[in-house]
Amino acid sequence: MFYGSIIAISIIISPYFFYLYQGIPDGDVWDSPFGVISSNYYGSVQVLFWTLFNKIVPLFLLLIWFFTCRHWWYHAILVPICMIIFQIYTILNDEIIFPDSSEIYILAPIIFIMLIFSYTIRTKIFDKIHGIDLSELSRVNWKGELQTNEKEENNIDEDEDPMYMGR
Repeated sequence: MFYGSIIAISIIISPYFFYLYQGIPDGDVWDSPFGVISSNYYGSVQVLFWTLFNKIVPLFLLLIWFFTCRHWWYHAILVPICMIIFQIYTILNDEIIFPDSSEIYILAPIIFIMLIFSYTIRTKIFDKIHGIDLSELSRVNWKGELQTNEKEENNIDEDEDPMYMGR
């Protein structure tokens, strides 16, 4: 109950977090309590923080969604979370001039891994729900041919097994 209230209040006040950039001076350099912050190629420290808060607020909301989601597909939320984290990194990195130019090459392996992970979980859940025996798939090779081990070959009698189709 307590944690739910904290999460609900955090979601309700999240638009105010976005507008925190308005409290930052509109200059090239800001001597903040955390140190000197320069605007780099953004032209203004306020624009830098506006861009940064454009990424931090959705990241904050996605993290709440990820940690409170009870559905089987919640790991798929990691893809936009990783994307936003990478975008925040490019905002804060002085050496990257065009922030979103190489993002897809870094995110592609993460998306591929999440796709495999989510599909595996989905398959196992549907196996349990529909009572499908997926252990039979281990007998199929990549070409789609059934593989039998020696124990199964010795135990199968063509006359006693009406479903036997032969080789």
